[in-house]
Amino acid sequence: MDQILQVAGALLILAAYIASLLRKLDLSSWPYLLLNLAGSSLLAFLAWLGADWGFLLLEGVWAVVTAGTIAAKLGGPDAAPPSHA
Repeated sequence: MDQILQVAGALLILAAYIASLLRKLDLSSWPYLLLNLAGSSLLAFLAWLGADWGFLLLEGVWAVVTAGTIAAKLGGPDAAPPSHA
């Protein structure tokens, strides 16, 4: 099960990255940030469970930086994520 979750987390990050390279997602867009946060948080958690400290450092910092970017975006003038009606 851990392997499935690891692949899922990696796919979330890779999907955001590839979409940004293809100019489908902007680096400051909600989908890009949320995909990165979900993927990196999942991978950091799994690294913590497995005592994989180098991977935890990488993914943990990735998650913290992304969360900080989201927090800053939430505090900005156009803060609310777009609603999907």
